[in-house]
Amino acid sequence: MNTECEIRKLVIQCGFGWIGVAATAEGVRRIILPGKSKRAVDGELLQTECPVQSVKKPRYSTKKNLHRAEKLLKKYFSGEPVSFDLPLDLGYRTPFQQAVWRAAAEIPYGQTRSYAWIAKKIKNPKAVRAEGQALGANPIPIIIP
Repeated sequence: MNTECEIRKLVIQCGFGWIGVAATAEGVRRIILPGKSKRAVDGELLQTECPVQSVKKPRYSTKKNLHRAEKLLKKYFSGEPVSFDLPLDLGYRTPFQQAVWRAAAEIPYGQTRSYAWIAKKIKNPKAVRAEGQALGANPIPIIIP
């Protein structure tokens, strides 16, 4: 298996249901918002790009990335304030998507910004419609709003 593309997953339970996290040694690659069943969330994680393996004893820093994400997500869903200082693995997405997500990640907790604000932030004021599509394709909701 190509270790550059190796993704491991973790499905955890919180008060809102089951949450899925997929990560590589580079960082968190995907988050599945709370679902009603572990099986449903696990099925969505299987659709993550590149091979996914269940986590028993992860290798390299993937273990650290997954367990740090687990800790922070549990805190978040229990209502505690959280600073998501996790490494992210978004290099498989387009540079435009990455720019939009970086800008969205700068929005402070509890605040909102317009698409026009993000378009201005990425120095592409005419990209509002494409920006909406990029935000709709956000693979790591919660960490990037």
